[in-house]
Amino acid sequence: MNAAAGTLQYVPIVLLLGLGIGLCAAIFIASTLLGPRVKHPRKNMPFECGVPAYEGGSHRFSVRFYLVAILFLLFDVEVIFFFPWALVYRDFISVNSFILWEMAFFVAIFLIGYFYIRKRGALEWE
Repeated sequence: MNAAAGTLQYVPIVLLLGLGIGLCAAIFIASTLLGPRVKHPRKNMPFECGVPAYEGGSHRFSVRFYLVAILFLLFDVEVIFFFPWALVYRDFISVNSFILWEMAFFVAIFLIGYFYIRKRGALEWE
């Protein structure tokens, strides 16, 4: 492989990178030129819903909000693993049953975690 053929393989990457940077710059410039220029005091307020703030911005939230968010992300990421497995499983169903048992083990761990958080009451609101 010569040097010219080695550098030609990077041309699509450089073009795509240049296109991405150019598109970002064009969107930024267009929003600067076409965006509203009139500053209104109401737009600089922290809440635009029309309801005045009744508490400061530093009041405490319940831990359950964060717990539900973390659990959602955890189970969402675990479910993402089903898609590649389903694509591969179709081709290897007659060859090897190892991947079936591997996924059964994964689902068992998934269900143990789910029933554990249900038993602890992490998904229930009071």
